[in-house]
Amino acid sequence: MNQSRLTPDEWQETARLVSLDEADFPAGRHAFHREELMNFIDQDTRSAASATTLAPTAPARRRGFMRPLIVIPAAACSLAVIAVGVLTLTGSSSGSRSLVAGPALTAQVGAVTAQGVPQLLDQISLAAAKKPAPTVRPGQYIYIESQVGTTYEKTVDDKTTVVSDGIHRRQTWRSTDGAKGWLIDPAVFPPGGGTIDHINEKGEIQPPSLNGPSYNYLATLTTDPDTLLAKIYKETEGQGNSPDQQAFTTIGDLLNESMPPADLNVALFKTATKIPGVVLVKDAVDAAGRHGVAVARLDETSGARTEWIFDAKSYTYLGERTIQVRPHGGDSGKIEPGTILYTSAITARQAVDEMKQVPSSAA
Repeated sequence: MNQSRLTPDEWQETARLVSLDEADFPAGRHAFHREELMNFIDQDTRSAASATTLAPTAPARRRGFMRPLIVIPAAACSLAVIAVGVLTLTGSSSGSRSLVAGPALTAQVGAVTAQGVPQLLDQISLAAAKKPAPTVRPGQYIYIESQVGTTYEKTVDDKTTVVSDGIHRRQTWRSTDGAKGWLIDPAVFPPGGGTIDHINEKGEIQPPSLNGPSYNYLATLTTDPDTLLAKIYKETEGQGNSPDQQAFTTIGDLLNESMPPADLNVALFKTATKIPGVVLVKDAVDAAGRHGVAVARLDETSGARTEWIFDAKSYTYLGERTIQVRPHGGDSGKIEPGTILYTSAITARQAVDEMKQVPSSAA
């Protein structure tokens, strides 16, 4: 299965066969990957004992997650039971996503080199270790604000075109135990957003995992790079187009739309040095237009390269981008090199006291 993700149109088509009332989201990134969704469903089918009722109110996009812990809702106002996770996703009972499909997002494909990758990741690790550890108290919510955009294939009357939802603001709030959440993203919900609660039909909190982490869960993970990588390989076995690519994806998800505790944040970069095929991109641009240096890996199956972008001087994490590198990408073969399949730019990441509270630094 290639990595083109389900588009809003495909969700609507799917809803004619199976309607959804809740939807879960993979841990992080790239809402554009259909394979991400299928892998997520497969993993939750193995790990969750209960079935889930799914049904959002508006078609969504990746990503993802959507890969920034991106929610993937389906069409509106219907019910079904699917053996996947238990993230209750509820939006407005009327209206639809407010974004209209526009031109594909594109950029120049940057040159890569395998030289200097360990040194760069060491510098990133050292910079992360020097940053003040975030203060997170029980009962708080992790607030993450970003600029995101996704390019996808849209098919109407058997004609497929490559379009995007454009760069737009995205806001998420998640309780530290992972049970409660709120998402505002016009590519997913009508204005005002909707809930993304990790609670099953019995009122029980869904156990967190690498593909659906909470802040409390991340605090329990080992910070030994070898042990952490072994855990990632084991828990994501069978997912992605290769074990190495999926390991890189999993770490990227944790970096992009979660808030790993300080020690784990450092460990993730050290763990990435142990994944084969990781390269350096000297110039990459995030969704906010900020230039930086990137740690990247090419998915040999899809021909798309995922890039973690860092400020070239401070080594602060800026965001993530997945860009098509090889021709004839996607199911249609119409996704050409330079097409940005998913892009993000983290603009705020902080613990807040209440759901929907926006810190002054992000207001």
